[in-house]
Amino acid sequence: MAKTLRDHLLMTLEDLGEDELKKFKFKLHEMPLKEGYEHIGRGTLKKADAIDLTDKLISCYEGNYAVEVTVEALKSINEMDLAEKLAKATGNDALNSKQEPDAQQGPESEEKALLKERRRALQHLLAKLKMEKHRSTKLGLRDLQEINPESLQNWTPQALQDLPWHFLRKVIALNGTARNMSLGQGVPGDQASSDDNGGQGDGGNVLRYSNMDARASLHPLDVLCTVLLCSDSFLQQEILSKMSMCQFALPLLLPALDTPKCTLLLWAMRDIVRKWRPHSLAESRGFREESLVLTKMPTISFVRLGSCSFSKSKLLNEVLSPSQQHHDSFIHWDMESGNVPREIADGLVEISWYFPAGNEDSDLFPEPVAVTNLRGDIESHWLQFRFLTEVSSAVFIVTESISERQYALLSSLQGSATKYNFILNYESGKRSETQEFLNKLAPVLKLSKQHVLEKEPGTKKEEFMEKLCSAIGSIMNDHHKVMNMEGMAVTARELGIQLDEDCEECQRAKNHVKEIKAEIKDVGNYKRQILQLQGKLWKSLSNVEREMCRLKGQGDIPTEEYKSRLKEKLLELRTQQNKCDLTDGLTKFINGIGTLSQMEIRYFLKFMKFNLDGIAKGNHPNVQPNHQKLPELDESISASSLGVEHFLRELGQFYEAEHSMVKEGKMAKIQRKFIHFPRLAADLMLEGFPMELIDGDASNIPLQWVTDVLTQLHAKLGGRSRMLVITVLGVQSTGKSTLLNTMFGPQFAVSSGRCTRGAFMSLIKVAGNFQQELGCDFILVIDTEGLKAPELAKLEDSYEHDNELATLVIGLSDITLVNLAMENTTEMKYVLQIAVHAFLRMEETGHMPICQFVHQNVNDVAAYEQNTRDRKYLVKQLNEMTKAAAKMEKLQKDITVSDIMDYDPEKHNWYIPSLWHGDPPMAPVSIGYSECVGGLRKCLFEFVRQHSLKTVPKDIPQFIEWVKSLWNALKHDNFLFSFRNPFTTEAYTKISAKSVGWEWNFRKEMNLWVTEKQTFFQNQPPDKLDAHVLTNLTSETHQKVSYESNRILERIQSAAAKLTVRDENMGNFVRYSQPLSHQSSSYSRTICSNLVTASEGWRKKNTIQATCIKTIEGEMDMLLEDCKMRENKADNEELEMAFEEMWSETVSKIRLGCLDEKQIYQDIELLLREDLAKQENSSSLKLQEHSNLLNYGTKSFIMKKEYLDLPWIKTLNEWFTQECWHKTEELVKSLVEQCKDYIRNIADSKADYDEIYSRNLLILINKRLQEADIQKLHTSACFRVDLKLHILGEVVPLLEKMQASFIKENDPELYLEKLKPQYISTFRDLYLGKDSCQTRARDFCHWCLKPALVDYVNNRLGLEIVDDILSSGQYDEYTNRSLFQFTVLKKLLKYENFDTYIIYINKYERFVKIWVEGHLLDRYSRTARLRHLEKEILSLVIEKVRTALESLSAKSTSTVCDFLDRFCGALQNDLVISKDRLAVVRFKNTANAMQFLAHVQAILPELEKEILAEFDELKFESKLSNLSVKPQDEIFNCVFGCGEQCPFCKVPCEAGGIDHMEHFATVHRPQGLGQCKNNRTGMLEYSLCSSDVVSNAVFRNSETEEKFHPYKDYRRYYPDWRIQPDPSIDTSDYWKFIFNRFNYKFAKKYNAKPANLPQGWKKITKDQALESLEEAFNIKQ
Repeated sequence: MAKTLRDHLLMTLEDLGEDELKKFKFKLHEMPLKEGYEHIGRGTLKKADAIDLTDKLISCYEGNYAVEVTVEALKSINEMDLAEKLAKATGNDALNSKQEPDAQQGPESEEKALLKERRRALQHLLAKLKMEKHRSTKLGLRDLQEINPESLQNWTPQALQDLPWHFLRKVIALNGTARNMSLGQGVPGDQASSDDNGGQGDGGNVLRYSNMDARASLHPLDVLCTVLLCSDSFLQQEILSKMSMCQFALPLLLPALDTPKCTLLLWAMRDIVRKWRPHSLAESRGFREESLVLTKMPTISFVRLGSCSFSKSKLLNEVLSPSQQHHDSFIHWDMESGNVPREIADGLVEISWYFPAGNEDSDLFPEPVAVTNLRGDIESHWLQFRFLTEVSSAVFIVTESISERQYALLSSLQGSATKYNFILNYESGKRSETQEFLNKLAPVLKLSKQHVLEKEPGTKKEEFMEKLCSAIGSIMNDHHKVMNMEGMAVTARELGIQLDEDCEECQRAKNHVKEIKAEIKDVGNYKRQILQLQGKLWKSLSNVEREMCRLKGQGDIPTEEYKSRLKEKLLELRTQQNKCDLTDGLTKFINGIGTLSQMEIRYFLKFMKFNLDGIAKGNHPNVQPNHQKLPELDESISASSLGVEHFLRELGQFYEAEHSMVKEGKMAKIQRKFIHFPRLAADLMLEGFPMELIDGDASNIPLQWVTDVLTQLHAKLGGRSRMLVITVLGVQSTGKSTLLNTMFGPQFAVSSGRCTRGAFMSLIKVAGNFQQELGCDFILVIDTEGLKAPELAKLEDSYEHDNELATLVIGLSDITLVNLAMENTTEMKYVLQIAVHAFLRMEETGHMPICQFVHQNVNDVAAYEQNTRDRKYLVKQLNEMTKAAAKMEKLQKDITVSDIMDYDPEKHNWYIPSLWHGDPPMAPVSIGYSECVGGLRKCLFEFVRQHSLKTVPKDIPQFIEWVKSLWNALKHDNFLFSFRNPFTTEAYTKISAKSVGWEWNFRKEMNLWVTEKQTFFQNQPPDKLDAHVLTNLTSETHQKVSYESNRILERIQSAAAKLTVRDENMGNFVRYSQPLSHQSSSYSRTICSNLVTASEGWRKKNTIQATCIKTIEGEMDMLLEDCKMRENKADNEELEMAFEEMWSETVSKIRLGCLDEKQIYQDIELLLREDLAKQENSSSLKLQEHSNLLNYGTKSFIMKKEYLDLPWIKTLNEWFTQECWHKTEELVKSLVEQCKDYIRNIADSKADYDEIYSRNLLILINKRLQEADIQKLHTSACFRVDLKLHILGEVVPLLEKMQASFIKENDPELYLEKLKPQYISTFRDLYLGKDSCQTRARDFCHWCLKPALVDYVNNRLGLEIVDDILSSGQYDEYTNRSLFQFTVLKKLLKYENFDTYIIYINKYERFVKIWVEGHLLDRYSRTARLRHLEKEILSLVIEKVRTALESLSAKSTSTVCDFLDRFCGALQNDLVISKDRLAVVRFKNTANAMQFLAHVQAILPELEKEILAEFDELKFESKLSNLSVKPQDEIFNCVFGCGEQCPFCKVPCEAGGIDHMEHFATVHRPQGLGQCKNNRTGMLEYSLCSSDVVSNAVFRNSETEEKFHPYKDYRRYYPDWRIQPDPSIDTSDYWKFIFNRFNYKFAKKYNAKPANLPQGWKKITKDQALESLEEAFNIKQ
């Protein structure tokens, strides 16, 4: 009976083994189908046996298409014979011929026929993996480095589309499980429909999937091929480099998936460098380290012919793995996911290597050997096979049988020089046929028995492996065919195989590099000739820069002279650099990074790296350190090193040299040729190229270059550059760079040829959707050179070098990784000491990074638990080291490690296994290492996330300032003393500026409150001002002051928090607001005392006035009645005569002199006697000589010898006596002025004299005389008596004038005389019976309301002027004392007026007052601004008056008096309406109240205009004198500060706040400008205290009791002053220019000889002086 289609299908499926049937089902579900057909469901396939599957195929695919589907599925699992047999049996040869051409057509034809199918398979796989878009838009390394939310997750692939990303993340992290393609448990590979699951839906069989189904996945090689096809060249390179470290077999030839031919991955392997020890170098302990691409070695290839029942790849793993450390280089069936059928990876050629370790007992081979593995049958991949035959020393063909067709195929190899070997595992029943064909092939392929290895079923694996290794060893010994990868590339091109390196961009870049490489014969000579600027010149520059800060070689040379010479030397070196032209090699490098496309530049830099590394390895000195020649060794190592960083360093030096020429005025900006260099370097950083931060050869930072490169980078990032900085610190060669590369993916150099020198930084992008969570846009990773470098370890300054490096690294970081090699306790202790010292320094500067201790090479799985005791011991060690470091830094405080770093022993210790799992060179990276590093990475990002909640990360401009501050401080001997924290300074400046406004608001609020209280009290009748009211006032005042002062404190705390100032430092900001809180009680008492004293005067005044008015109105009333009773009506003249007579008689009756005039000078004399009796011995006798205190006060105070009570030995020193004399004169001047100001302020309040004022004066004087600095002047009792007599004598006239003014203002006769015109007018109207309503309303407005309104304006105008100045935004200098100094100095420089400078320097307080008054005059006397303020204030109070009137008009008011009472009551807190004037209006006023009110309302507009007109007529100076708050004084208080001056150069303190703990100034000036001259020569001193404090200079003065004392220890005598070294040598150029400009004038003014200034000072220009001023005050113009 003829067989049916079903029979043929069934027989074919029954021929499949169990495993093959599983693979067939898998492929059946995955393969692409014609349109209209659907896949059979996984659930159905799983349960189907051969019979069921045959029926399902026929029912789903109908006849011939069922055969076609079956044939395709069989081919995909390499069952070619069955596929061919089925096709022929069913009459479908066309199917077979289409895909499998006969042997006569050749394997090449078959390869072409398969290409279309491969492309379909690739497209299908790309779709499943969701990678289609990356075929055109390739993945790059930056995509993998980007930090995203997955960085914080333990990520397991859940679907097929996760597999590429899983592989990439794992392999980049050096994780040996990267090739595991299993999906998460219970997650199918595809989303099957309910129909596919047998229609059971969710309610079906829960266990419907088998093990294979549950872990449905893809073959790792399919994923690898897909990833490589979707990656750009640089990511491919990184992938293969990481795979090599994991000892994975690498793809050598990629199959032709979307290209006509397969592709040789030459470029992708160029970054791989391997190190090994051949047996020839075993005795010398030498080693070889070469690029894998350039290393020549024999290649042994393994291929498969037909089917094979054992795993060829597994066999190769046995070959390449030493018995004691087996590793699977090649993926095979028994590995995870290795049993999944391949979809696109057939035709892939993999390569792996064996490298000997130099141990003859354990090494498998004495020399390196490459092993390749072709995936798939050679029949289907003939081109790859031909390539392997050409490049290999031998080819091993693995097969089970040889058919006639295969014999014909192999016969075509006749004439090949390659040795062929067969590994036979005979298929049942085909042994004899196979041996027959082998015998025929023997003469063709030159085979012998040694070339055939038979793998019999009973053969032990060890025996067979021994034979195979022996065969390979024989080939290596006998055959001399060796080839490197570049040689393979030649062969590949001849065969038409594509190369990844043959793209146009790559070749163009390669040619550029060839030109540069051709010139490099000897590295040392090349660097001297081509890279000229960075050799001795740069090192000399670095030494000079450091010496300018440390002044160790100063000797007897004056500090400024020495610094000037150093600056000249620095400029000379820069000039030498600038004279150098760009060399040919450097020009080619610049063209390479400047003219090529972005892609070409990346190729260019990579080729530069590969070539330079290779050259450097050949030049690297391999010598043992000689202790006597360590500096020479270090020089030799530096000279032999050559990398891309050296070329970029050269660009940086060209740039810096040119920049310094422009800065010094030796070159115009328009002449600059290298201004674009920073942009080129910034572009490289954006591409992920590590940029050199610290030049390790010169141990220096090229600050200008780094600044401008980072500035360009910030601009290119559009200003979005918030960064979190992570750094690593540890001993050399402990895997720091590898650690960072594994965690973050930067490409820091890890070659063993030369360890990292200096520090390199790399920018890692944070994904946009993760930036808010992490609080930053980028992570800046900084890799550093190792501590305790062998070539530096014996040098004298090695510890200092390491200390500087650690301080800088930890100072720059937000997170510091301290890398500890556990096997070396000495080195570990050294690192800890260095790190602790650096953390201590940082804590003192206000910076506390997170610290993570990374303990490397800990291989115990229970390391964490077992090291609990070690962690406790570590804490103990750290505490001891912290205390020792504190002593070294001369910190007088008890401190522990928790005070200096954010350290938790349980959370901040990481135990990481060794990098290698076994012994290199064949050891893979330890999975434990990768996983522990991944855990650390995850932990770090968790810290970053938490860190972002507390602080705002630095952006690039802030980072630049931080680098500058750290580096400038490190160049000095005393880091803590020299460090200027730019962020604390910035925060301090901002809060200081705000605090000026807050302080002013406080004073303004209190002024308004006091004015309101004064107004209220003045409006009260005398009987209401009792003790109860005054008691309430005291309580209310204290509450008000406390509330307002607390508001300032809260604002400062809030501002400090917003500025992310650390808690420890926030105290510094809060501290200067504390005195306000502390002084609030005394301030309250002062206010209360003033109000009580004033209220007593008001009560007395009101009582007298009430008596006078009552008396005069009684007499007027009687006169009015008398005149009305007369028969004849009196005319105006008679009325006036009668009124005058009555007035004179009444006034004479009132007791005059109610206000007693006190003898003030007698009161003061008594108080002074009382004071002297307590203070001095018998000094009161002095008063007998001065009968009249007034006469004494008229004389000028003249210093006398008896005023100084100096020890006789000190009187011999004229200089010391003169200093004390001068300081005492200054004391007298300042104290006299202070006392006068006190009395003037009291006089402004128009109060009466009170004894308390004199007492307060004496208290003020005594307090000043008892201060420590005054005690050191050794003033005598005679001086103190005369001083008090003089001061009190000067203030007596002021007090008498104040008393006279009060008496005059309140004298009854004068007082009544003012009221007389109103009374006589009222008297006349009453007698004549006129309707005086309008007149009385006008009188009320003119005599009562108008003065009150004017007073209201005068009480507030001063406040508004200050507000206008401070809040306008145009006068920021008044909100910041440092900015005020800058503004003043800049303007002084503009006009260069010597006399103005003299006032500024010697009478700073007077200068500031003149400046402020002049500014006010300019602003308000020449503009309408003041009228606007006056109108605003007046309009405000007029509106209040209108509101009160409108309110009263709505109420019934019976009389005018009732109306006036209510009106005054409504405005009692705003206006003081004169009661005496009001009494006249009220007298006999019978007018209609509503009519009176209406008249007042009508007059108001006219009154407002009248007041404004009168204001307009006044000059600005007159207006100022009328104001209760003097704006010039308030603004003066804002900018003058504490009034302290530098003890050496007399520069004023700029510290902000109400009070501060330390005084400081931004720029100090030469001491000669403050009248200091050399006692020996009489010449003005030109030394700068900001330089002296870091020199060996000494000083002496009255404070030191004439003894010389080092400037470095100046704080012993001046602990309140912080005088830091200038941040740069140019900082004081402003004052150097001024000194030189007016040297002779200063000398003449100070009666001295001109200073012999350094020559460098005379070269400073006006523009440079201004530039130095802007730089010092950090002003961006």
